[in-house]
Amino acid sequence: MDLQQLKYFQTVAKLEHMTKAAIILNISQPALSKAISQLEGEIGAPLFERVGRSIRLNQYGKLFLEKTMPITTLFEEAKQEIKDLVMPDSGRVAVGFTHSMGTQLLSRIIKNFKQSYPEVQFEFIQRSSLNLLQDLAAGNCDICIIPHTVTDIAINWRELWREEVFVIVPNEHPLAKYEAIQLQEIANEPIVTIKEGNSLRQIQTTLFQQIDIHPKIVFEGEEFHTVASFVEAGFGVALLPNMQKLVGYDVKRLRVKDIVCERRIGIATMKERYIPDVTKKFEEFLSRNFSS
Repeated sequence: MDLQQLKYFQTVAKLEHMTKAAIILNISQPALSKAISQLEGEIGAPLFERVGRSIRLNQYGKLFLEKTMPITTLFEEAKQEIKDLVMPDSGRVAVGFTHSMGTQLLSRIIKNFKQSYPEVQFEFIQRSSLNLLQDLAAGNCDICIIPHTVTDIAINWRELWREEVFVIVPNEHPLAKYEAIQLQEIANEPIVTIKEGNSLRQIQTTLFQQIDIHPKIVFEGEEFHTVASFVEAGFGVALLPNMQKLVGYDVKRLRVKDIVCERRIGIATMKERYIPDVTKKFEEFLSRNFSS
């Protein structure tokens, strides 16, 4: 067994599809299947079970994956540390960010950073907060720019800025004549919200629990603009941060005046994991830019 076999196994375990794994690993499917079979022969037990055209880890595969991940992680960290010594101002940074994070804002920051570090390459992942934290834990991204999210994953989190969260109502709604309301005033309103897995949903749940609101959720959207469009159509009211995506929708933004209604945006990295120098430089660059 060698590190290449472990990489093959871990890629197949992640994708649960032999053909897709072969494409990513840039080898033929028969060669990959043979490598996995040889690995299973050396271990003395099958690692996968077939489900239709896909495969998934069995109990032996799950145990083997859990025990071998630290090996490849340490190997990659050792390579990265040496690379940092040899080429401190180059490398790749995988950045995760949420759908509500302005892509123009992020691209402008990247452009400015690359003026000082032109050799640095970037990879981007855009998902919900909880999914990004799972990507972070799995090593798929090095740094995430996300709202503060309650999680069991061991992360370091540094706040960058805060955004006010508003009640959004249709323009013809009775509350639309006000500029600010108490949150309790929407206690009996149908609620349009974002799906579970988004940090804003966590914020909404916490706020409603604080004032004992039991929301009547009528729709759960994937993205904020979907939520705004359903509010515009009169399905209910929503809690959303102030953002450009609200421009063009026939809705009214109301401040919440009785309790603090905001979300905190920051940088997440993994605890007790080696962070490459170039990632540290990018993190400091973000912190300096947003704090100013």
